[in-house]
Amino acid sequence: MTARAEGGERARAVDMDDQEARERVLAAAGELFYLRGITAVGMDDIRARSGVPLKRLYRAFPAKERLAEAYLARRDEQWLAALAGEVDRHRDPQQRALAPFAFLAGWFATPDFRGCAFINAFGELGSTSDGVAQLARRHKQRLHSYLTGLAADAGAKDPGDLGTQLLLLMDGAIIAAATGAAERPAASALAAARALLAASVTAAT
Repeated sequence: MTARAEGGERARAVDMDDQEARERVLAAAGELFYLRGITAVGMDDIRARSGVPLKRLYRAFPAKERLAEAYLARRDEQWLAALAGEVDRHRDPQQRALAPFAFLAGWFATPDFRGCAFINAFGELGSTSDGVAQLARRHKQRLHSYLTGLAADAGAKDPGDLGTQLLLLMDGAIIAAATGAAERPAASALAAARALLAASVTAAT
């Protein structure tokens, strides 16, 4: 980088307000933590990707653990919103209950897919960071609640039980896709989900 370019970067950093600096740091963390893992990414990596000086970075997030927690909280909202967007493309209640597996198929096909951010983070830091562990659990609880609601709307006999089964199928498909353990994990999970849904609806009638 030339001296002029470096000067321009410094000028832009000075012009940033605290909110913009925080957003840039979170965006950089969201990319790097997901692609490389939280423990593999240093604060200097975040600084380089975001363009936010270390002093301002630490002013926004005094510890890396706080940044990891903010990253997971934001990803929770974004991921569930994206899932709901796919589900809301359908009107039939049973199609809505199965739509999460179409969402998974699309997600698995993206070039930056690296598995579930919450399972990954829990595996890295769940035993040492209560904040990370709680956020990972909260995400799965929210997903379970959402799936249970879809199951209830679809007429399942026991929506909570079917919601649990759908959650397990989703997590299994995510792990299989990330590790290459199955060729078409989303399609296989969808077939199982369809059978479970049909059995639960039939039992309710």
